[in-house]
Amino acid sequence: MAMQEQAIAWRQAGEEIGFVPTMGALHAGHERLVTRARRENQRVIVSIFVNPTQFGPNEDFASYPRSFEADRARLEALGVDAIFNPSVDQIYPSSFKTRVDPGPLAELLEGKSRPGHFAGVLTVVLKLFQLTQPKRAYFGQKDFQQVVLVRQLVRDFALPVRIVAVPTVREPDGLAISSRNAYLGPPQRAVAPSIHNALDGASNAFGAGVTDPAELEAIVRHLLEGMPGVAIDYVAVVDDTTLRRPVRTIAGNVLAVAVKLGPIRLIDNVVLGAERL
Repeated sequence: MAMQEQAIAWRQAGEEIGFVPTMGALHAGHERLVTRARRENQRVIVSIFVNPTQFGPNEDFASYPRSFEADRARLEALGVDAIFNPSVDQIYPSSFKTRVDPGPLAELLEGKSRPGHFAGVLTVVLKLFQLTQPKRAYFGQKDFQQVVLVRQLVRDFALPVRIVAVPTVREPDGLAISSRNAYLGPPQRAVAPSIHNALDGASNAFGAGVTDPAELEAIVRHLLEGMPGVAIDYVAVVDDTTLRRPVRTIAGNVLAVAVKLGPIRLIDNVVLGAERL
């Protein structure tokens, strides 16, 4: 594939490649990833591929926002070296048979609500790494379970890639920037910042000395349950590597939440006592 040939040529010339995998519908969060990659590498590749294997049967693959021309203009303005926009047939030809089994961590948190999701994510990430040959790959911290599992993939398969987790970019009112925010109607958008506010409340409690995971989770639940139209999927304090609940919360543990606002599912998290994973 031409992308792979170009990437190999750059590597053979001694140039380090930074890779930002995306599904398009680019926003300020993606720009932060690209800017970081641009700063740390001689070459930057951004992929735009809406990966069908990470969507469940009742999820939004068909309606997922696609805006390639606008995305390309944004990336060109950021000075990326290559935009990789493969077709589904290029990534998954009819002869494609192999899938990555992500193991038990993929059954927790997001995996409970989205069975098979992370198998699709890790399969496409592994293939994209092969095609782009990166030294570093950049992922948003908002999808922290994805970061944990991609790091597991890199470790288990001894891939020569460093995974860089970039802190979540937020709207002025605290809402984590996401392509799915475009689905929010005005009433839902008005309520959405309460997700971050609830996480902030628990983070402040941790800073004040609360270390019982159940108590921190209860703070988030209490703040969200009073908001109109919010249905909580999960609230969980977890270790940032094992994804298991700690006996006592320590700095670096992650407080994660998933909620539905009507039909729209949003996730967010905060790293307690630290800025990043």
